[in-house]
Formats: sequence, structure tokens, C-alpha cells
Amino acid sequence: MSNDLTLAQKAAWHLARTLMAPVVLFQVDDEFGVLPADEIDDADVKVLFEYDPYSGGCSVH
Repeated sequence: MSNDLTLAQKAAWHLARTLMAPVVLFQVDDEFGVLPADEIDDADVKVLFEYDPYSGGCSVH
């Protein structure tokens, strides 16, 4: 988890390119985290961005 959005976005893009799978950048309270998209369940997280290694990143909102 990170408090820096820019750092979290870079980590998300790097993880997507490493795994060659979509990942999501989410927010819980004041912290940001990154997980593969298929591992996000209906937890109390606010998904901000989705990063696809083939098409780039896009805002969910």
C-alpha cells in the first residue's frame, strides 16, 4: 500500500507489464494498492484505474 498516487500508478503499470494481465489500482481510506484484476472481489475498495498490458491504462470513473 502507498500514500503516493503517482508511485502507485507506476507500480500498477509495471505489474501489468510483468504479469501480462490486467491489474487494478484501488483506494482504501487514504492508501492506494494494486492487485491483479481477477483477484479483486467485492471488498470495501474503490477501484480507480485499470491497467491492461495490451491497451494501456484507463480510469474506471
